[in-house]
Amino acid sequence: MNLYHNVCVECSKHITNRYSTSFSLGIRVFDKKFRNPVYAVYGFVRFADEIVDTFHEYPKAVLLDRFRQDTYNAIAERISLNPVLHAFQEVVHRYQIERELIDAFLDSMEMDLYHDRYEDSLYKQYIYGSAEVVGLMCLRVFCEGDDEKYQHLKGAARSLGSAFQKINFLRDMKSDFDERGRVYFPGVNFTHFTNEDKLAIESDIKYDFDEAYRGIVQLPKGARFGVYLAYVYYTNLFSKIRRAPVCQVKQERIRVPNRQKMLLLFSSALRNSFNML
Repeated sequence: MNLYHNVCVECSKHITNRYSTSFSLGIRVFDKKFRNPVYAVYGFVRFADEIVDTFHEYPKAVLLDRFRQDTYNAIAERISLNPVLHAFQEVVHRYQIERELIDAFLDSMEMDLYHDRYEDSLYKQYIYGSAEVVGLMCLRVFCEGDDEKYQHLKGAARSLGSAFQKINFLRDMKSDFDERGRVYFPGVNFTHFTNEDKLAIESDIKYDFDEAYRGIVQLPKGARFGVYLAYVYYTNLFSKIRRAPVCQVKQERIRVPNRQKMLLLFSSALRNSFNML
């Protein structure tokens, strides 16, 4: 079983490395005890997201429902022949991740099958389930059973997940609209997206980042630098988006080059070594 479990975790690690440079670099600077559990969480959420976002030639609703049931079975039986779900269920049990968080995440994935416009209440529900709960799952890992610390930091974890997701929405506006017909921001018409719309969204993201930072600096030492590094990558991306005109945001996917990410890694490591986060 140890061999099987290790192979399953390696699958989730491979998935993380292939899908996200930013999160992969962040996870690598975690304390070793946190890396595999976070890989397992990422592998789980990534595969669910792939079903609704990219499997266009397949019955998405059927596949997502099967993935949901397989997830519940894996947790109940403490084993799965799906390596991603096997690695995830082990983390769920070890760190006591609540069923409510898992349900909220899968519900948000299902929303993408039936909604292409997200007005205010639906938008908040989607943000919570698709991003904030992922931050809460990781926080459960970082707190290692310390519920008092978890309750103290959960607001900041939700804010960080919210900021990341809203930046993803801005960055991916063109592909979301062109390929999936989706517009996530309430009251926003993609074809008439204005600078006023962009400024309002950016103000909302800035608030989330400010709230998130207060929690990042209070995270356990073994997790703090890795989360801070992801925060730095995303705030840098956010700065590029803020400087970009509306027409550029609508026409291209703004990115932070890998070389710049490495420079951010080194500068963040220097700040961390001098306790300057």
